[in-house]
Amino acid sequence: MRRDEEKLREYYAEAPEGVSLLDLDLERVPRHVSIIMDGNGRWATARGLDRSQGHVAGVDALREAVTTSVRLGVDVFSVYAFSTENWRRPQREVDLLMHLFATTLVNELPLFHQENVRLRFLGDLEALPERTRLVFQRGLDETADHTGMVFALAVNYGSRAEIARAARLLAREVAAGELDPGDIDESALSERLYTAGLPDPDLLIRTSGELRLSNYLLWQLAYTEFYVTDTLWPDFDRWEYLRAVIAYQGRSRRFGGVVRS
Repeated sequence: MRRDEEKLREYYAEAPEGVSLLDLDLERVPRHVSIIMDGNGRWATARGLDRSQGHVAGVDALREAVTTSVRLGVDVFSVYAFSTENWRRPQREVDLLMHLFATTLVNELPLFHQENVRLRFLGDLEALPERTRLVFQRGLDETADHTGMVFALAVNYGSRAEIARAARLLAREVAAGELDPGDIDESALSERLYTAGLPDPDLLIRTSGELRLSNYLLWQLAYTEFYVTDTLWPDFDRWEYLRAVIAYQGRSRRFGGVVRS
């Protein structure tokens, strides 16, 4: 993806101590960055606020993360917004999240147009409220011709359910005589996942210090580099993002092989 280096330098002006844009190798920015956004509730509780205020604050962090991804020249930026297990949360919190999804997407459409961002969703959207689905479809339609970064939101997403769905699709094609069982390989399954056509994540960032995947992109993360920060999601800013990418660039990605001297 093309990046405007002048805008990037301006965006990262006045660096805090301990991090600098000079430490970034612009030739090795990850192609696909994915984030498990975690810690909204704890952020709010620590401030004596209702959990809902943490979700509202998290929207600001997400907006900055989208802009940061564009400035860095990331091709695909994906986030885990709502899991299939999140339906178990209190109904009031679920209702708020559905409302935030709809209002936030409408509010951010000007940003997507300005930055040439194309929207995509991962997950089963049929279970979402009609208003949320309609707004999501509007976002897809209005950004369909954009040629810049892909912004993929995982909503009502669970990786095990995604893989089971892909297996059902393959089984139906075999039963219909459209596919030979011997042709089912990793590529065939990948093409039937929600992420079909997207590169696997190079870097996964998880905020709030939790050390688990939470049923997220289990297939796609096979060789992804992980970066975990104790920073709660509403406090995750462009500088935290930069630290994560710099740390990623310090890794040796062998993909199961051996680096030879």
